[in-house]
Amino acid sequence: MKVFYCHNCHHEVFFNNTFCQNCNALLGYQVNRKTIGTFDRIEELKWKSLNPDDAGELYKPCYNYHHHHACNWMVSADDPNIYCESCRLTHTIPDLSINNSTMYWHRLEQAKRRFLYLTQQLNIFPRPKKNDQDRYGLRFNFLVPLPNQPVMTGHHMGTITLNASEADVVHREKTRLDMGENYRTVLGHFRHESGHYYFDVMTYLYPDWLEEFRYFFGDERLDYGQALQEYYENGPIMNWQEFYISRYACAHPWEDWAETWAHYLHMMDTLDTAYHSGLCIEANRKNDPDMHFKESPIGSVDFEHTINNWFALSYSLNALNRSMGLGDAYPFTLSNGVLDKLRFIHRTLMKVALKPETRNPSELI
Repeated sequence: MKVFYCHNCHHEVFFNNTFCQNCNALLGYQVNRKTIGTFDRIEELKWKSLNPDDAGELYKPCYNYHHHHACNWMVSADDPNIYCESCRLTHTIPDLSINNSTMYWHRLEQAKRRFLYLTQQLNIFPRPKKNDQDRYGLRFNFLVPLPNQPVMTGHHMGTITLNASEADVVHREKTRLDMGENYRTVLGHFRHESGHYYFDVMTYLYPDWLEEFRYFFGDERLDYGQALQEYYENGPIMNWQEFYISRYACAHPWEDWAETWAHYLHMMDTLDTAYHSGLCIEANRKNDPDMHFKESPIGSVDFEHTINNWFALSYSLNALNRSMGLGDAYPFTLSNGVLDKLRFIHRTLMKVALKPETRNPSELI
């Protein structure tokens, strides 16, 4: 993610901020500018941009920003929509009369906005689903489980349903331990389930891609229900680490794709943040990994260099976390088989969405 600055006092601000901590200026994400903008409130729903790129232009805060403090994205003042591009994708929110539901909803929306920011950089920002038969749109249902009404997180025909309880740290950690997972976050759920959505879109738009997909991930036509039943009854194959990013990935080619897709997004977002922050890592020894950027990781022409940067960054992140008494930030091993799958994802996106972007090193800071 980029580094953002207040356009009023030039102090650094962050993606989820609603006001500048230094000068108290109002902030909001401008989707059309891909940046956090600074605003002067003229009226309650009429804010003037202080962004030099569109100074004086009028915006309004998203309805969920103004009424529920559940968003911080802006909408053009002349746009008839009251919701921003992120909130338009939310089809169902939790019942806010249920304890903690408002907090869960806020956390889910925050993670969704972070997920969507990266899709915007990747040029694959989804549009809202028009109806149940619409194959190309996307919608989200955030539901709280009730007695005798469990909620299953998953994807079906462009609708991603998330159990709002996943926004509860204790529930999520207990589930992670029960499932034997190395990693479980709200953002990770969005990235994993979006993999199923983008798989369907790719299959509809580019059916020829399935031949190469099956070479790396296997035949997705295998019975999904039966495959999951066998996985839960018997567990992963003995040598799953040689071919899969996680235990669950070996359950079925769809899950292998979704897990690997999520990790590709993890890599891109983290490396993009390092890139825009001007980070570099100098190796202490010749054979140790180092990290230097010659281009943006998003749309990188030299993906092998991007992979090497990821090794250096993830090693360092894990070591730093251990120094703080925390678990590894990235508790995974990328085998050659997994790396080939990541390369396939990058090649696919380069063909259908991304354009290479090279920046002068002096622009990194």
